[in-house]
Amino acid sequence: MAGVLARKAVDHLKSKEMREYLMSTHFWGPVANWGLPIAAMADMKKSPEIISGRMTFALTCYSLLFMRFAYKVQPRNWLLFACHLTNETCQLIQGGRLIKYNMEKKLAK
Repeated sequence: MAGVLARKAVDHLKSKEMREYLMSTHFWGPVANWGLPIAAMADMKKSPEIISGRMTFALTCYSLLFMRFAYKVQPRNWLLFACHLTNETCQLIQGGRLIKYNMEKKLAK
């Protein structure tokens, strides 16, 4: 059973459709976009004082819009959707960290 599934997977990876997909903007656009959530994940380990509220808000809106686009475009671009869902989550976490930092700073005064 596992051998049959493995063979089907290999055949799919070798197919003309897969080669065309790997050479399309439908694939490389999202791959390039993964830099945004990766950078946001790296920033989560840094001090919240470096977080820009305006940029976090802008990236939150940007990812929401592109999640909608990735879902509406035909064929649906699930790789782009996953990229922006990840970025949306990271930006919301960063926004929460900024709010918490600012509130703690006000309470300390």
